[in-house]
Amino acid sequence: MRASERAYAALREDIIEWRLAPGTVLAEVEQSERLGVSRTPVREALGRLSAEGLTRAAGGRGVVVTDISLEDIDELFELRETLEGKAAALAAVRGERPVFEQLHAELLRAPEMLNDSDPSRHDYYALVGRLDEAIDAAISNSYLAQAMRALRVHLVRVRRLAADDTGRLQAAAAEHAAIAEAIAAGNPRLAEAATTVHLHRSLSHVKATHTPH
Repeated sequence: MRASERAYAALREDIIEWRLAPGTVLAEVEQSERLGVSRTPVREALGRLSAEGLTRAAGGRGVVVTDISLEDIDELFELRETLEGKAAALAAVRGERPVFEQLHAELLRAPEMLNDSDPSRHDYYALVGRLDEAIDAAISNSYLAQAMRALRVHLVRVRRLAADDTGRLQAAAAEHAAIAEAIAAGNPRLAEAATTVHLHRSLSHVKATHTPH
């Protein structure tokens, strides 16, 4: 992997996981020493992160990690409803039924993953990620898939703002299962409606348990 790719991947993960908090100044010299690369790869990585909206120029301070406010969350979910609702509908028309039948079955069992043995919820989020990937593959629309991938970067950051609530995650698993079931049934209107319900409940939870960093 090229040095600029390594720097980009490392900085991106640190921002998404809140190891680099909003407002953190990303000085080229400091980051190059931390990441073990020269300043040029760091400069290239910061340019890519700014294009994604994860960093921004801050005048004389240089480049800083962007913040996420409640207003940002509202805007992100408005876009998410438009993109993901359409994607679910397209997947119901174009997707392979066995793929989503299998995901539906696994999502019904997802609450078993939400226990103290996996406090980071890695297995659960990996399963949800597989549903996202299956929808991306099914829609046969590279522009829509790319737009959703760009949006998900910010949604992972948003998830860190909400309280970790096992009950909400169990409900979300049922909502994801309903989406997969509707897609497997080839019902685009139901798939879009199930997605809308899930997003509305997710937004309500985030806003109700929002913890400013």
